Order: sequence, then C-alpha cells, then structure tokens
Amino acid sequence: MVKTYDIKSKQLSPHFNVSEFRCKCGKEHSTLIADELIDKLEQLYTALGCSKIIVSSGYRCAAHDKSVGGSGTGQHTLGKAADICCYGQDGKPIVSYLVCCAAEDVGLSGIARINDSYTHVDVRSGHWFGDETKGNSYCIPCSSFYEYYDVQKTAKPLKIGIDISLYQNKIDWGKLTSDFVIIKAGQRDYTDPLYEQHYKAATDAGIPVGAYWYGEAKTVAEARKEADCFIERLRGKKFAYPVYYDVEGDMLDLDSKALSAVVDAFLSRVEKAGYWVGLYMSGSPMHDKISADVLRRYALWVADTRGQQPTYITSYGMWQYSHTGKVAGVTGDVDLDYCYTDYPTQIKAKGLNGYGKADPVEIQPDPVPAPTPDDGIPVRLEIGNQTYVGRLDKV
Repeated sequence: MVKTYDIKSKQLSPHFNVSEFRCKCGKEHSTLIADELIDKLEQLYTALGCSKIIVSSGYRCAAHDKSVGGSGTGQHTLGKAADICCYGQDGKPIVSYLVCCAAEDVGLSGIARINDSYTHVDVRSGHWFGDETKGNSYCIPCSSFYEYYDVQKTAKPLKIGIDISLYQNKIDWGKLTSDFVIIKAGQRDYTDPLYEQHYKAATDAGIPVGAYWYGEAKTVAEARKEADCFIERLRGKKFAYPVYYDVEGDMLDLDSKALSAVVDAFLSRVEKAGYWVGLYMSGSPMHDKISADVLRRYALWVADTRGQQPTYITSYGMWQYSHTGKVAGVTGDVDLDYCYTDYPTQIKAKGLNGYGKADPVEIQPDPVPAPTPDDGIPVRLEIGNQTYVGRLDKV
C-alpha cells in the first residue's frame, strides 16, 4: 500500500523516517511512500549487516523528477523507489554491485547500479534490473546480478558471534545476543588480563566459547613455546568452538616456507594436546603465504572487512567481517564473525577441547641441546717429525 504523509517527520520503521524520502524540489508538499518499499529496505539492511542506509532520493514530484532526467511518471513519483547508499559496519559504503545482489535476494523488483556506491531500488509490479553506469535505461542482459557481475552466491552463516580481548572491558552479558564468543587467551608468555573473567562470564551466561592466541613466533622453536603457553591457559576449560592461532603483524615478514612451518608447529602441538585447532589470518596473506597442505589440515578463520565474503580461500569455517561492529551489551567497537560450521556438535562428539573423550598426547618439552664445552686450550705439538693436535683441559 502506498501512503501519503504530510511534511512532519514520522518514524516508518526502525531505520527509516519520512523525512528521508521527501522530495528534493524544495517545496512543501506531501510525500508518497509504499509500505512494501520500507519493508524491503529493512530486509536489505539486515541482509547486508548495514550500519546505516542513506536515502539520497526517495519520493519525487513530477516536476522534480523531470528536472533530474526522469520521465515525470516513474517509480519515484509513485512513492515506490529510493536511491540509496548502504554502509557496512566499518563505516564505509558497500560497493553497489554487492548491494544489487542482496537487493535481488530480498525480492526488490527494480534494481540498478547508479555508480560504485549508490544503487536504485524499487517495488514496481514488473521486473527491471539495470546498470546506469552504461546509460539510464540500460537493462542487464541476464536475469541475475550474480551472473552479470560474476559473483558467487555466498553461504548463509549458521551462527553470528564476536571475538573479544582486554579492549572489550565493559560487557553486559545479560544483554549480549551473540551465538558464540571467541576469547583472547594471551600472547607470547602472558595471559590476557580479562581472559579468565571473559571465560567465566560467557559460560555463566550459557554462551559457547572458543579461544585464540596472538602469535609472535619467528621460529619453529618459538612457536612450540607459544603453543605450550596456550595449552596451559586452555587446561580445565571447555571450548565448543576451535582454539586459534592469530597470525599477523611482524610474523608476516617471514617467507611462505618459514611462516607455514611456524604455523604448523604451533597448531600441531596444540592439536596433540586434545584440541580442535584453527588458523586466524587476513585473507590475502593466508592465501599468499600459507602452504596448501597447512590450509587443508586445519580449521580456518578468515578476516576480511571489505564487505564481500571471501572467495579466494575456498574452504573456511569462520569469517571475521567487521572490526567496528556494534552489538547490544558491548560498549564500543567489537569484531563481528560469521560461522558456517557446526563446530559444537563435532567437537563434543569427538571429545575434544575439554569435553572428555579424547586421549590427548602428553606434550614433551623440546630437547635442550647439550652445551658446547668452552673450557680447554687447543694445542699443536711437533716432536721430531710427528705433529700432535688436541686440547688441554683446565683443572
């Protein structure tokens, strides 16, 4: 139903107000807005995980529509259209071709890319998919924006969660609605100051947890030491989600062979202690610097906050899609994560991560190399025609 609104502001839905759809002609007149358009925009807001949607053009009177190049009888004049810019949780515009795909998914019948950031959507009775970068009336030559822009349809996440550390020091766990929480346990050889507090609060609230260790190792030996520190922090606790090695920062200065060896040394050691382990990295270095056998061997948690689900890593269980998310119960920004794998069921069935059935391998300390003797004095003796070489020990 298309409704008529006067010039007063009125909230139409959780994220949209009449004032956003007023004609830009500068004159005071009523505004037409279709209920279906608002419903679809709210669905689009949710589908894209928006922080906001800006309506640059909503209802247009016939005169204004003609003044901006329209026919004077188009969807804007009927209150059925909006030109919009969708913003992600990182505060940046989501590229229009992805908005077009999402708009298609929620059932908007008129969609067109205006430019890289702005998109036209409407709820006409027919069907029209366009690309205005090629002309105002250009209709795409296929039935789907996924095909037109060669975008792979993404999997729907099973769960949506957050990952936290000492920087999330104000959490109202009673208000938190996340499906899971991944908690920083520590780095190098010390514990994150809020690790124990976060673990207890999450488990008391009935929220499944995982954990991660921020890596700094540059050698296999250092990676094993970090793994032992992580294992000590995991003991006596239960984790329904994997426990991850966070690889970033200076570790990325290592070449591919060295970094893959370091990662494998850490993860294999924690795995032998009875845990379902995984690797957290930004997508590009994960793709470029980690060997294929390591990527196949362990659970993967990919970080990419550009607004599009990663496709360059072919198989992963979690995607960190924002560093600046807003979640009820958390004060300030928090990382947001999609999970595509039912880890709790699998981990519990295998008895890993503290769930009791596994028979973890006892981790043996790295052998300490025998010290090279630094005592003794090298000597060379020549007696007659014979030469003797050796070392005299100190007494």
